[in-house]
Amino acid sequence: MSVPNHIAIIMDGNGRWAKKRGLPRLMGHNAGMKSLKEIVRACSDMGVRYLTVYAFSTENWKRPDDEVSGIFKIMVLYIKKELAELKSENVRIQVIGEWEKIPKDARESMEFALRETAENTGLQFQIALNYGGRREILDAVKELYRRTEKEGGDIDSIREEDIERYLSTAGSPDPDMIIRTGGELRLSNFMLWQCAYSELIFRDVYWPDFDKKELESCIAEFEQRHRRYGGL
Repeated sequence: MSVPNHIAIIMDGNGRWAKKRGLPRLMGHNAGMKSLKEIVRACSDMGVRYLTVYAFSTENWKRPDDEVSGIFKIMVLYIKKELAELKSENVRIQVIGEWEKIPKDARESMEFALRETAENTGLQFQIALNYGGRREILDAVKELYRRTEKEGGDIDSIREEDIERYLSTAGSPDPDMIIRTGGELRLSNFMLWQCAYSELIFRDVYWPDFDKKELESCIAEFEQRHRRYGGL
């Protein structure tokens, strides 16, 4: 099986998975972290070069305070438990979004993970934290405008590549495939610039039930798509 170079995933359905079982929503997020571990390992084993996951959006702050704080505590626990294995598997962790605004313990945990895996050359595991696609584009345009003003550049000479240079994903290729679990059929402000030619694959399965077999099914569907990029 040939694999996409870059897979992005909207990990949706944790809360509904828990509700279906009569459990607190945080139990769903905890179960979702177990699925994440399996998918990271599967992507690494398959030879996927980039994996980006939507972990916490700019809109997720609207959720109840106890759920938000619980999500970040689970995230800290995930890094603590899985970092050694990620290092041994040559996985490099990266973070996109305005993640400097997340709680201090989660931020410090991520900073440590970034340092510990900085030299790894295998799977590039990008975690979108406090991320929003519109905000990312807006911030990139603002930074490009500042540079153009400072350097006295011609605004008419600005190219798409110039904007891409200031996105939080600068240096990584656009996703070949974006998977959304949980049955919803939308992107929810995820990688709006980068998704221009991504193949979109939606699954009804909740994220905690998404496993290697489901991933392989998505890749098989991807292989059947004909990517023409506007051509014939």
